[in-house]
Amino acid sequence: MTQPRGSAAKSAALSAALSGAVDLSALKARAEAAQRQPAAPPAGPAGGDGPPRPAPGDAVIDVTEATFQAEVVERSLHQLVVVDLWAEWCGPCKQLSPVLERMAAESGGAWVVAKVDVDANPRIAQLFGAQSIPTIVAIAGGQPVDAFSGALPEPEIRKWINALLDALRDKLPGIRDAEAAGGPVEEPEDPRFTEAEEAFERGDFAAAQAAYERILDVEPANELAKNALAQVKFTARAESADPDARAKADADPSDLAAQLDAADLDIAENDVEAGFKRLIDTVRRTAGEDRNKVREHLVALFDLFDPADDRVMKARRDLASALF
Repeated sequence: MTQPRGSAAKSAALSAALSGAVDLSALKARAEAAQRQPAAPPAGPAGGDGPPRPAPGDAVIDVTEATFQAEVVERSLHQLVVVDLWAEWCGPCKQLSPVLERMAAESGGAWVVAKVDVDANPRIAQLFGAQSIPTIVAIAGGQPVDAFSGALPEPEIRKWINALLDALRDKLPGIRDAEAAGGPVEEPEDPRFTEAEEAFERGDFAAAQAAYERILDVEPANELAKNALAQVKFTARAESADPDARAKADADPSDLAAQLDAADLDIAENDVEAGFKRLIDTVRRTAGEDRNKVREHLVALFDLFDPADDRVMKARRDLASALF
């Protein structure tokens, strides 16, 4: 699920990106120990210390379970590695991956994208506890340092990367090397997205919605704007929901407004299955306009997630069963 920056709903949802993640410190320790063995120095420049340093053009790396140790863990001791968990069938992945790849190529070697096909390498996805794709995990010093899920707008991604580079500059020599060589090529941020994001961050959801809608008026196929618009609408609704909605909904199943608000609160707190089930049960109990209103609300919640998310696919099947 993609959430705009700055919301409590986003913080709860994105914390799931690393839920159950395995601490890579043991792998890091093994990598560092291997570097100290004189009989088996790491591949790289003769006499060099530390992990192999990539060529400047190696901005994108295809990683498998067999190469994960060298290409992610060991490489992250020198430079920031951004792991892109993707699959061929994932539509949002096809929007997000090219943005990451282009930005990595512009960085001059400060960071790289490590692409992981989760269908071919399921154990890596399990390692990070990924609940949906795309999931993006930043690795530095052999450990995960941050993550997000969903196809964020490019300005959001750029801010995220820049914040990581600033925080890690004194820890990873690859960042300093890139800066010494001229640094990454910065592109100006898209002012349309910047306007929308700034409005969202100050809590002006109406202005943020209008800004994203203007982008879509000109570019109807802009998936990043579509996703962001859906998140803005949801966040505005969730933050205005009755905080007692769940108690009211449980006490009175016929209270339609309480059921809708309660489902939004469930989703905002990342209790996704509960939110979906609440509305599907309400669909079963209602008819006519009330049923249609609940159905439309539920379908709008589906749009917050990757269509291939197991929770969404199950809820769609359950909804079809409830309707027919």
